[in-house]
Amino acid sequence: MKNFEFEKSNTYNLVEIIEYIPSSVICKTIIKKITGNISLMAIDEGETFAAKISPFDAFIQIIDGVAEIIINEKSYVIKTGQSIIIPAHASNKFIANKRFKMISTIIKSGYEENILY
Repeated sequence: MKNFEFEKSNTYNLVEIIEYIPSSVICKTIIKKITGNISLMAIDEGETFAAKISPFDAFIQIIDGVAEIIINEKSYVIKTGQSIIIPAHASNKFIANKRFKMISTIIKSGYEENILY
């Protein structure tokens, strides 16, 4: 499968770039750097991401549909146009009671300033 390349200095309608596929989770990387990444995802109804913990904050933007996101065992329902920040080191799980599309932004730099020497 060929990886989609986002051309710089171009405009995109991200809702139209990624399609829903029955019983699937689709992910396209918009930007991937060692300092962080931005991903576009389409999650079909009934799909679930297993609980995970990331060492970085994640900014989640719902661009279509409705997502249920569980952070440290508390459930949040996020609708089109809404966003949430998943804190670093928090347990999180995504549930698609209805299908949804989202942008996930993770920034990996800046955490070094919290290290005690």
